Amino acid sequence: MAASENDRVGSVETRGIEPVPDAERHGHASQMFWTWFAANISILGLPLGAALVSFRGLNIWQAAVVAILGSFGSFALVGALSIAGKRGGAPALTLSRAVFGVRGNAGPTLVTWMSRLGWETINTTTAAFALLALLDAAFGIRRNTVLTVVCLLVFIGCTLLISGLGHATIMWINRWASYVFGLLNLVVIGFLATTVDWGKVFHAPVGPVSSMVVGVGMIAAGTGIGWANTGADYARYLPRRIPGGRLVAASAFGAGIPLVVLISLGSLLAAGEPDLASASDPVSAINTMLPSWMSIPYLIAAFGGLLLSNHLSVYSAGLTMITLGIRVRRTLAVGLDVVVTFAGGIYFILIAKDFYGPFITFLTLLAVPINAWVGVFAVDLILRRSYDGAALMDVGRSSRYWFRGGVAWAAMIAWAAAIVVGLLFTEASTSATDVWFSGPLAHSWIGSNGLGWVVTLVLAAVVYALLRRFDGTVREEASAQPPQQQVLPAPAAREVS
Repeated sequence: MAASENDRVGSVETRGIEPVPDAERHGHASQMFWTWFAANISILGLPLGAALVSFRGLNIWQAAVVAILGSFGSFALVGALSIAGKRGGAPALTLSRAVFGVRGNAGPTLVTWMSRLGWETINTTTAAFALLALLDAAFGIRRNTVLTVVCLLVFIGCTLLISGLGHATIMWINRWASYVFGLLNLVVIGFLATTVDWGKVFHAPVGPVSSMVVGVGMIAAGTGIGWANTGADYARYLPRRIPGGRLVAASAFGAGIPLVVLISLGSLLAAGEPDLASASDPVSAINTMLPSWMSIPYLIAAFGGLLLSNHLSVYSAGLTMITLGIRVRRTLAVGLDVVVTFAGGIYFILIAKDFYGPFITFLTLLAVPINAWVGVFAVDLILRRSYDGAALMDVGRSSRYWFRGGVAWAAMIAWAAAIVVGLLFTEASTSATDVWFSGPLAHSWIGSNGLGWVVTLVLAAVVYALLRRFDGTVREEASAQPPQQQVLPAPAAREVS
């Protein structure tokens, strides 16, 4: 089926969070491949691989296996959760109203929005540094305050243009930019491969199996888990007839292919550059490993990779802001989002002296409630038959998703319990001497190896699966008559592969 005027490349998407009608659904599962390929072709994946060798003691073959399991597995989860978007036609956090209630959903939505804004600020700041370094390497222009602001504005302007135009333009950009920046990355990767100390690589001892288990969790947490609550945002325009398995496969392979290459290369580089794993500015750390003539394509690739990731995050943040109850058009929500990230970038670069570390620490803490949301939402998706589009947009007492007082207590209790337990295994610190928060189990094997997120997700899923059986309002909603769905005519259905 042809795209509607609302979702055509180059035109502004006017739809907000309201479900997409069947008559306007179009596209193929391959769109999810390019979405997650584009989000993961950044050179910044190298430090993840370096950490497997420097911190976990794995050899290259073990690191490759860990990269495959962690990246493919975590983005298979992203693809599985994106089935909700295909099924309900709405963004992830809007669909979450059906799980937590129209009022209860405010908690997960607020946490998600804050986390998105935070990581967008990190992306913006890092991209500005990359652009400043590019200008210095290419033209000898030294960094100053005015130039720093201009570089921030250039990155934000590019993000605003793509995210503001909306879904169709993002899908188109993701595909074609992946070719361009993917080739640039291959050039840089090819050169970096020539700097590998192969003697150290092939004589590295085998690491313990327990380190591989921890490594899989580390890669999953650093890649797919962070995108798990956005997959539905990009699948909502797809025809509901597309098999869910195709979305899972497209997401897993789209992200897994570039991530495995980058993580494996990072593992190779760590043999000669062990400090790469702990670099506070990985863009600069990798740049120092390159000759001056290679810096230009590298910095362009780094800037492009950050942009491809950031415009996805900004688009989702705009939808999340509207779900939160801020009544603005989607384009204005995107605009407000980039204004906040611009202010954050100014503060990071020009004002703050020691804010970067604490800010990332704060964002790490926000990952605990996000993982708890994933566990609850995943169970609901498995058990749910359908979404009621009208009820998703009704935030009053008449909504099918009002439950009890606007809250689905089974979901809220499971979410809260998982957060509390997850924090027991969490330590938030900027250094060994600057510890913000340390749970009583933070130094247990699970906590010290960064597997608290697994406990959080699994506990949320198990508790919710048990409690929803005893929540009368949830049972009543689940047994309600499914809403009437629009059916695509036969000719359109044949266009779906």
